[in-house]
Amino acid sequence: MRTRAQRFLLGGLIATIYLYCFPYFEGMHSANELPRIDLTMAMVDEGSFAIDTGAAEWGKTVDMSPSGGHMYSNKAPGSSMFAIPSYLGVKLINKVTDRDVSLAELTWTFRFFTGIVPTLLFLVLLWRFLARFAPAPETRRLLLVGYALGSMAMTYSVLFISHQLAAICIATAYILSVWVVEEGLHRRWLWAAGLAAGAAPLVDYQAAFAGVPIAIYLIVKLVVQERQRWLGVLYAIGGAIPPIALLLFYHARAFGSPFRTGYSASESFAHFHQKGFLGMDKLRLEAFSGSMVAPDNGLLILCPMVLLAIPGWVLMARRKQWAHFAITLSVAIIYLAFISSINFWRGGWQLGPRYITAILPFLMVPIAVSASYAERSWSLRGIVLGLIGVGVAIYSISTAIFPHYPEKFANPFYELILPLLGAGKAAYNAGWLVGMHGGLSLVPYFGLLAVTMYWVACPDPSKRRSALLGLGITTAILLLYSLFPDGGKPAQAAYTWVESIMP
Repeated sequence: MRTRAQRFLLGGLIATIYLYCFPYFEGMHSANELPRIDLTMAMVDEGSFAIDTGAAEWGKTVDMSPSGGHMYSNKAPGSSMFAIPSYLGVKLINKVTDRDVSLAELTWTFRFFTGIVPTLLFLVLLWRFLARFAPAPETRRLLLVGYALGSMAMTYSVLFISHQLAAICIATAYILSVWVVEEGLHRRWLWAAGLAAGAAPLVDYQAAFAGVPIAIYLIVKLVVQERQRWLGVLYAIGGAIPPIALLLFYHARAFGSPFRTGYSASESFAHFHQKGFLGMDKLRLEAFSGSMVAPDNGLLILCPMVLLAIPGWVLMARRKQWAHFAITLSVAIIYLAFISSINFWRGGWQLGPRYITAILPFLMVPIAVSASYAERSWSLRGIVLGLIGVGVAIYSISTAIFPHYPEKFANPFYELILPLLGAGKAAYNAGWLVGMHGGLSLVPYFGLLAVTMYWVACPDPSKRRSALLGLGITTAILLLYSLFPDGGKPAQAAYTWVESIMP
């Protein structure tokens, strides 16, 4: 009963932190969110994939593609399709209350139902799944906080951008497949696994890459090793067919061919998208370093928790956990190769290399192995806490203030986020509803973060030394980040613009 109550408490804290934030800026029509909103409205209001009406009302963005005399979103359409029920609900409420919906209300609604709710539900799956790698509940609580509040999962759960939703889809396919193969879940659940896997590229094209190791795992386990019939694999294929068919239908109607994407029709970034396969043409050291270790965008800098995957893989190999070792390492290699070879790897304004958000749930497996092993020593546990704390500080603070790092900043946490915080600036949040504006509105938010981190870091007095060490490591790393060079005058000009659109 106590463990169950603690799970509900953890879920409640994470949900409250997510719901507290509403990083919406009236002076910035997000090129990533606006076309998705327009597409949802067009499908419901006009029965069309063309977003001409939305583009005329809210304005065009660089992420819109012309085709056949109309304008279309250049994004995979899945997140817009998943937002349809929530939009129908908004329309019904507005009809009853006789009022028009605002863009801000639509943005919040779509973010809530395609980002926050799916992530909270996925955390339930992840909690149970990680039990096989980190049996202790206190370890898994720490891991869930690291993932939910200290990684790109945080940012792309509270924005109407499809990366986190796609990560949830493909990771759910992995988890369900494992439960069928290794825990005796009925093989008909492979239909749901296939549905989730097929939905992943419908939501975000590159999520399909992670499906390859999962498919190989199923074939090896069900057909080669256990010598079963192909029925289980056929269930998975059958589940994947409807969302893939829907994606191909969308391409055909919008861009003239099932295999022509919105990126192929793009004019704004045609010089990027039309090179190679989906923009992948050659490996680039600049793309690898810029996505992994650069102060402005590097995954290892912004979310150093992922470094724990390396010793985790070593431990998994020693324990002969070959299946999960192979799947998670393969996914990591695939996405590292992808982000290093795509010519538009920087992805515009982003808080981390958002194109590889789907890698994170898979990395949580070796990270869980490392974190569980670290429980043997207070010093090792302190290191784990310290690395997780850095990600929580960067992602939770940045998301609540301005979750879009413009390329002009070389060290955005110190050049953009902390100066905005020092100037009393903050994005909209729940505090504004009760008259708390600017920096003051973040006081309850930071209080929630502090309570959550204290609880998972020091669940009992025996963890006090490791918690203090973790706090020291987090503080030391963040202070060292201040030594990174800044972006100079271009960054100063960018800061002035960002400050001008803050509420």
